Amino acid sequence: IIGKANMDEFAMGSTSETSYFGAPLNPHDKKRTSGGSSGGSASAVSANLVPLALGSDTGGSIRQPASYTGIVGMKPTYGRISRYGLVAFASSLDQIGPMTRTVYENAALLNILVGEDERDLTSVNKDKEDFTRFIGEDIKGMKIALPKYFISEIVDEEISVRIKEVISFLEDKGAIVDIVDMKYLDTAVNLYQIIAMAEASSNLARFDGVRYGFRASDVDSVDSMYGKTRGEGFGDEVKRIIMVGSYILSGENAKIYYDKALMVRDDITKEFNRIFKD
Repeated sequence: IIGKANMDEFAMGSTSETSYFGAPLNPHDKKRTSGGSSGGSASAVSANLVPLALGSDTGGSIRQPASYTGIVGMKPTYGRISRYGLVAFASSLDQIGPMTRTVYENAALLNILVGEDERDLTSVNKDKEDFTRFIGEDIKGMKIALPKYFISEIVDEEISVRIKEVISFLEDKGAIVDIVDMKYLDTAVNLYQIIAMAEASSNLARFDGVRYGFRASDVDSVDSMYGKTRGEGFGDEVKRIIMVGSYILSGENAKIYYDKALMVRDDITKEFNRIFKD
């Protein structure tokens, strides 16, 4: 590792503009954002400053900046890569992933990153596999499910046209693209926001000036140390998310919002399993 890349503060943002240092520039057009939260990693790879980089993805923070800067970024399956050393945002969503120039390099880096780690109890023990093994192989007969939601009227026309181009490309290569019904996708963003903000407010409670990170000076009591440290140490976006997350978890709201969101997320998992049977 040769350095640290710029990013949104506590990975909270989709443009890297909430960074304490200001937003990284998109190498293709410096008047445009490189996306976020892993915008610095995306820019560094896209500008050929480095051949590869690590990003962190809670709700798109590897995949979105990769698409903005023309590189390859992937959020792996939860538990495949150790998160030891990653500062938590939303523990049930956060994941480390590879950002590279090509698909092959992405798969090769993933080969190195995966594995169980005794320092991360959410990491899983699975047999090693070579993620490069199918690259370049014939995809004739491969079945691909595309949820109808992603080609519905809710999707921007420019994006919809690109998706249809990809479908045509895959079918020309012999793949079978099934348009499938999938429940709950229309609520996915809301679910993400509820779960992420609630878990963020819990995770960031540790940054109070006692053990972790920044501590404010000129304080005369424990209460003023907490207040001043969190007031000076967190940016506006982070404060907003903590405030909303604290509301979501307070009293009966935890059942109304957070517990309900987790239940619907379980139902989405069942929907994926139903579709993958075919």
